[in-house]
Amino acid sequence: MDQIKRLFENNRRWVATMTQTDSDFFRKRAVPAEPHFLFIGCSDSRVPADSLTGALPGEMFVHRNIANQVFTSDLNMLSVLQYAVEVLKVGNVIVCGHYGCAGVQAAFGTAPLGLVDNWLGNIRNVIRLHRTELDAIADHDARLHRLIDLNVREQVYNLAQTPVVQKAWQSGQKLLLHGLVYELQDGLLKDLALGVDSPEKAEALAHAAPRS
Repeated sequence: MDQIKRLFENNRRWVATMTQTDSDFFRKRAVPAEPHFLFIGCSDSRVPADSLTGALPGEMFVHRNIANQVFTSDLNMLSVLQYAVEVLKVGNVIVCGHYGCAGVQAAFGTAPLGLVDNWLGNIRNVIRLHRTELDAIADHDARLHRLIDLNVREQVYNLAQTPVVQKAWQSGQKLLLHGLVYELQDGLLKDLALGVDSPEKAEALAHAAPRS
């Protein structure tokens, strides 16, 4: 119970801080939200979408799952995506991975992990697609970092294959897809793919040459 009580105490302090700066802070955000971004990130508790981007409440629609995956058969993700793009009219969809991702690291292994193994299959396909490049990286941490980058780029490509995104592009709706990765060690974001706005750019991203 002490941990739960701490959350309520933190909440009251946060409310006091926000209203001290702007007495109408919460009233302004009680109106229907008009976010500019959909953030698809990892469920890892160290990767809070609002905090790491400095976004205020109402600016960012968020969907999170293990290892920031985009499955074209995931009804949860697709429902969030459709609502964000077709109803909220967000202009930017971000896939954000992070270094030190336990989900991506687990995909490297072969030990059975239970139900989550079904989820990790998509990452293992990324490993298969880039096996030659990954095997050429001798250092384990560097290899894991590279897989995390490749995973983000693959999920941006998967986003571009969804009917929601394709319909938006075909109708002329301005919708940009972005791939970012978050470094836990220093808190900085790195761009891996910015401004993907067509099937051709998504295809080019998927077939980009390995880094030198």
